[in-house]
Amino acid sequence: MANLKSQIKRNRQNETRRVRNKAVRSELRTREKAVLAAVTDGEPTDELLRAAQKRLDMAASKGVIHKNEAARRKSRLSTKSSSSDN
Repeated sequence: MANLKSQIKRNRQNETRRVRNKAVRSELRTREKAVLAAVTDGEPTDELLRAAQKRLDMAASKGVIHKNEAARRKSRLSTKSSSSDN
């Protein structure tokens, strides 16, 4: 257990951020699964893909994921959704 006031506060902040980041990551996985499910069902993916890309960009801007990871995941999603359109 931390003895310093500053470390106690830092632990509190870290826990708050951990919970928030966990929620954001969960949302990202949910959005990506929705796009992939639509691809396999042959449904249109435009709206779902746009929503997933928006969430990825927001997560990258908040520092939850790296910007290159967001770009990579967006690229993979768009490739899978466009290959199903053919």
